[in-house]
Amino acid sequence: MTTRTEGSVESLPESRLPGPSSFAEPASAPAALLLLGRAQDLGSERGVECPGDLPAASDPDLVARAHAARQALGSNAFVLGHHYQRDEVIEFADVTGDSFKLARDAANRPDAEFIVFCGVHFMAESADILTAAHQQVVLPDLAAGCSMADMAAIGQVEEAWDTLVEAGVAEDVVPITYMNSSAAIKAFTGRHGGTVCTSSNAEVALNWAFAQRPQAKVFFLPDQHLGRNTAVRDLGFSPDDCVVYNPHKPMGGLTVEQLKNARMILWRGHCSVHGRFTAENVATVRRRVPDVNVLVHPECTHEVVSQADQVGSTEYIIRTIQAAPAGSAWAIGTELNLVRRLAKAHPDLKISYLDRTVCYCSTMNRIDLPHLVWTLESLAAGRPVNRIVVDPDVAHWARVALDQMLALPGL
Repeated sequence: MTTRTEGSVESLPESRLPGPSSFAEPASAPAALLLLGRAQDLGSERGVECPGDLPAASDPDLVARAHAARQALGSNAFVLGHHYQRDEVIEFADVTGDSFKLARDAANRPDAEFIVFCGVHFMAESADILTAAHQQVVLPDLAAGCSMADMAAIGQVEEAWDTLVEAGVAEDVVPITYMNSSAAIKAFTGRHGGTVCTSSNAEVALNWAFAQRPQAKVFFLPDQHLGRNTAVRDLGFSPDDCVVYNPHKPMGGLTVEQLKNARMILWRGHCSVHGRFTAENVATVRRRVPDVNVLVHPECTHEVVSQADQVGSTEYIIRTIQAAPAGSAWAIGTELNLVRRLAKAHPDLKISYLDRTVCYCSTMNRIDLPHLVWTLESLAAGRPVNRIVVDPDVAHWARVALDQMLALPGL
């Protein structure tokens, strides 16, 4: 076990996020059903279909209770809200951002005893690694995980490294793990001389890795799409330079020759939200919306990224929309809560969601107002719940990998 949790999750009512009036929801019945999570796109990649019904509406008294608990805690608690959270949760966040920015923000608030991370499990782990020993990181719902991070279990990754050793290529391999990975995977990367990357600095991280060995290869975890897009789109590699390691097959489904010839060994993982977007979505929105700008996250497939107008991290997407000229049209390929929030904040733009059969990040949406209120009220009453604690040895080596990322230029 790399982390332990303290406390428990009670059975709580949940809430539905209301959509801003400026955002045009899908009009057709099948798409509307998918929006509400009541159906599946059976043609989608395994693991990226919409989940069950979204949560029911919150009790309006919860807002007042949240304000009261937040006021009672004062500066003793610091609430972090990931961009993909619901509006009702973001309302109570002291800061918003992507996973790494939030973890660093927490580390810069040593006066706060409690760090309430409204995100998913790997993000809370990173915050625990980067914050001081006296600070306690809590996750309002322990079920808020990440399907991408879960696709790379530490036992599988260690077995894959043994395969690379047996193939005679491990001495040339530099591991890089995406921030969206467990603390155990970050620690594995640190032990083997690698680094962590974000979607903003993946290109810098790859350039650093290839400079470490004369015949360097990169073992990229756990998102194959970010790794492939960065290598091919940003560094000019051929798609043939990339191979995909499938942990469910002997030798990852690869031959020794393939491993020796590859420059990028990509873990077979993906984001359950960004994996939904297709090249057909791009073609459809271009037919439907005149002069549309297609803006997508690099976790999307290479086919989607290749046809987009602009590609970048969550922060890049936000900055691009903030700088967009009035009246311009945008189709955005990232998580729906963020797209809706951008549409509400920029009514002078024509913003639409790239996939009309839309889907929220189901695990991120587990952090809702009832769970946040329960967490804040418990902390105010002196009963810390759902604490995330990373094993000290794992934390040490994960910190080595994170420090290497911090040493990369431009971060």
